[in-house]
Amino acid sequence: MKKKVLGIILGGGQGSRLKPLTSTRSKPAVPIAGKYRLVDIPISNCLHSQIDRIFVLTQFNSASLNKHIKNTYTFGNFSGAFVDIIAAEQTPENDGWFQGTADAVRQSMQHFMAYEWDYALILSGDQLYQMDFNKMVKSHEKSGAEISIATLPVNAHDATGFGILKTNNANEITSFIEKPTHEQLADWTSEVRDEMKHQGREYLASMGIYIFNRELLKELMCDKETMDFGGEIIPQAIKTHKVVSYQYEGYWTDIGTIGSFFEANLGLTDDIPQFDLFDNDKNVLTRPRFLPPTKISGTTLEKTLIAEGGIISASRIERTIVGIRSRIGIGSTISNCYVMGNDKYEGAEEIEHKRNAGIPLKGIGERCYINNCIIDKNSAIGNDVKINGGNHLPDADTELYTVRNGIVVIKNGVVIPSGTTII
Repeated sequence: MKKKVLGIILGGGQGSRLKPLTSTRSKPAVPIAGKYRLVDIPISNCLHSQIDRIFVLTQFNSASLNKHIKNTYTFGNFSGAFVDIIAAEQTPENDGWFQGTADAVRQSMQHFMAYEWDYALILSGDQLYQMDFNKMVKSHEKSGAEISIATLPVNAHDATGFGILKTNNANEITSFIEKPTHEQLADWTSEVRDEMKHQGREYLASMGIYIFNRELLKELMCDKETMDFGGEIIPQAIKTHKVVSYQYEGYWTDIGTIGSFFEANLGLTDDIPQFDLFDNDKNVLTRPRFLPPTKISGTTLEKTLIAEGGIISASRIERTIVGIRSRIGIGSTISNCYVMGNDKYEGAEEIEHKRNAGIPLKGIGERCYINNCIIDKNSAIGNDVKINGGNHLPDADTELYTVRNGIVVIKNGVVIPSGTTII
């Protein structure tokens, strides 16, 4: 599979729906599950599928992503494997930013064509799933397709939020509709397995995962008027080329909004999570860190994931992800939260200076109550802080925090003074 397939991961635009998490970093660089980055998901899926030549396309706030890629994905000098970043750049042919997913690929084609490959696997950088791309590539070859699209059977309620594809008996995609209304859905069912039918999942949603034959992708990228795969390239190609559906029935979620990002992370704390971090064959790969074990004193833990390097003295932590190098003080209660942790420890002199000056240390202080909250990296929350997110809170954006759909997001690197209440 190595020489056949080139992996292309689309890093997305400004990631406005994920702000403030994307205010200082690109979407693929957003931390997930306490110790990974979003980009680790598609890269891990590729590497587990023996696809080890991968480009990541990005243009906004790419410094932290570049650093993560550089420090994480290193291969032997003679292997030919790589994970490279391609940022938008001005050239004699292109003098502007990427204008869409297809335009990002078009502007980067010169880099792709320097390598041998038969198929381009085009992926999104903001989805959570575990998928064996070998099976999709074999299905693509067997069907004689020019384009394959990974599709997910969904029910009528969810179908209105996706691009829906309709297939014939040969699994070829015959038509496409973007976010249909409930009234339109009657004519958009496709053939799915009986198990899916019994669940009412008879509509095929595009997952934004594509396989293109080399020559066809090269041909399609010559049209400089088309900017997007989902909205333009795919609907047009259906009319003129053999485009086939590859049905995937496992767990998959698009985590492009604060709400979906929050639920995807907290879902990892379930007794039997839909996304399995503990699968030996599908583990998520990330940067190796040489951190001490987390030290926990006097804390009741319930459905909680704790990354390495923390010092935790909280009273209770429930349905929460605690990221690397986290510090949580005595008497604090944390529930339904994602605490991202810190990039480095504070030294003894810095700690003494802050304590003498009454400045909160990085992490969460003593006697805090925090619920329904995302705490971005390197934040300092003082003592006796009360944050109770929920639907009773209106959307808001302040210097220190943002509220989206009842979820309170503490911004990267801010200081929340002792005694603050957000309720």
